[in-house]
Amino acid sequence: MRPYFIILLVLLGLDQLSKDLILSLLDLYEVRPLIPGFFNLVYVTNKGAAFSMFASVDSPLRHYFFVTVNSAAFLGLTIAAWKMSGQHLLYRVSFAMIGAGAVGNLIDRLRFGAVIDFLDFYVGSYHWPAFNVADSAIFVGVALLFVMNVIEMKKEKNGSDE
Repeated sequence: MRPYFIILLVLLGLDQLSKDLILSLLDLYEVRPLIPGFFNLVYVTNKGAAFSMFASVDSPLRHYFFVTVNSAAFLGLTIAAWKMSGQHLLYRVSFAMIGAGAVGNLIDRLRFGAVIDFLDFYVGSYHWPAFNVADSAIFVGVALLFVMNVIEMKKEKNGSDE
């Protein structure tokens, strides 16, 4: 479990450090172009889920729902990493990445009532929704988990063909 917690803590630290840096450098809704026509640093908040889903739901229950979901996700991922300790290390790496993202965004919800987003990629007038280090960790962790599952399925298929 050591790799799980090391990766989780490093990514969580990077996430929180990057958000504190944005809070100290930018005002809410401020935009700083870094690569004109492609990438800005921005300071926006998201009270919803990915891509601001449910952000317009005006209910105090929304906050508690997301806090509960993030907490349950972290707990479930930690249990899964522990139960899969005999499996390939990359499974635990992927669980740690997803868990770090869940906890990073959970901390934001508890501290600020919303998630801090600041990475803004765009081409022309099309902007990808702003995101943060925690969101990136979740995305890469899920992608890694998907790749590992495809590899395992191919191994099982090749083993059953013989």
